[in-house]
Amino acid sequence: MITRIVKMSFNNNDCDAFVNLFNTNKHKIIGFKGCTHLKLHQDLHHKNIFFTYSYWQSETDLNNYRQSDVFKNIWTHTKRLFNNKPEAWTVNTLASLK
Repeated sequence: MITRIVKMSFNNNDCDAFVNLFNTNKHKIIGFKGCTHLKLHQDLHHKNIFFTYSYWQSETDLNNYRQSDVFKNIWTHTKRLFNNKPEAWTVNTLASLK
């Protein structure tokens, strides 16, 4: 299991458009083979900064998604809204507490 974390920054007037885009497409992402969980977070103090956390069964599943038409379509619309270059990390969970 891996986690993909993506940090995205938008102009303040494009935040609602991004959230709407995310909500429109979240079921396509979570429905993709290998995606087991999807979260959207917003920075507490910088409301134009968002993070997505997606959990994948394997890096192969993540890469298949990133090469898919689903991803390409979502990303084409999302990147038009950026005000800064997005950052992304693929990480392993070493410990988890409840």
